[in-house]
Amino acid sequence: MAPDNLHHRILDNLKTAIILVEPNLTVSYLNPAAEALLAVSRLRMTGHSVTKLFYEPEDAMINLLDAINNFNAYTKREAQLSLQTGDKITVDFAVTPVYEANGRKSLIIELQPLDRLLRISREEGLFSSQEHARVLVRGLAHEIKNPLGGLRGAAQLLARELPDESLSDYTNIIIEEADRLRNLVDNMLGPNQSLKMEPTNIHEVLERVRHLVEAEGAGGIQVVRDYDPSIPELVADREQLIQATLNIVRNAVQALQQQNNQVDNPRIVLRTRTLRQFTIGSHRYKLVCRVDVIDNGPGIADSVREAIFLPMVSGRPEGTGLGLSISQSIINRHRGLIECSSEPGNTVFTLNIPLESAA
Repeated sequence: MAPDNLHHRILDNLKTAIILVEPNLTVSYLNPAAEALLAVSRLRMTGHSVTKLFYEPEDAMINLLDAINNFNAYTKREAQLSLQTGDKITVDFAVTPVYEANGRKSLIIELQPLDRLLRISREEGLFSSQEHARVLVRGLAHEIKNPLGGLRGAAQLLARELPDESLSDYTNIIIEEADRLRNLVDNMLGPNQSLKMEPTNIHEVLERVRHLVEAEGAGGIQVVRDYDPSIPELVADREQLIQATLNIVRNAVQALQQQNNQVDNPRIVLRTRTLRQFTIGSHRYKLVCRVDVIDNGPGIADSVREAIFLPMVSGRPEGTGLGLSISQSIINRHRGLIECSSEPGNTVFTLNIPLESAA
């Protein structure tokens, strides 16, 4: 079933991906939206089985045959389709059987991509949780720092009145611990200085991080660089980008070192790429710098993965849970976002930083 000229023009201008399928489940037509979604060419796929377009493991072909043989329309929500390219997409799709002029049955398949919507929802959730955490921490900081100041001042006054200087060891402990708690609260709040925006080469940032980590004793861990040299400079605060990336790479080093040589060929990969027409939260950017920090360590426990960027959440017993929260805050201030995916042997922290203003 091939659409006539009028229908062809209508289908070609639809934003919804449309596939027309013959009774033998071969493709007779794809509109441009379907070509873009499935990363295929209409000319190359016409006449081929629909399985050449995508594969869905849950009896998709049986369902399509049932639809065309018994004239049963059906829909499916959040289906995972595997493409020829090896990529996977999440879609809602509807299958509608139709009669042609000659009485033969055919199918119309409509695909609505959900990956972008799901990602936007997830990213907005990250932004929202990060902002809620900041509000909570600011409130806690106010409640903690006020009595700490009074406690520290009282200890200083008490030290002046002590008859025996040896007793000042105790007041010094009070003062030092008050200072430590104040610094901890300040770290929870993250960097509060204004950004010093200037043209910055992301690879110079990553090289600085690599040298710092190696100087701190990451012996035995291979650091692999996979850079895209075509990435243009971004306008950013170089020192804060170094801090944000360093926190993530340090975590990767610590995760690998904790395995006590149980990981074969412990490795961290620093990878850079550009993304075009990429959405971060609700904003679409023409060009985005993507930095992946990948390690082959044990992975992040499911119990903490969803909250890994919140203050005081850590996968390590001795961790403070501040490093990733501070990194996320820094990248947020650059209008970007850090995402994480993790499974044993492959943990990926992805920093997406706009290279241009929102489209």
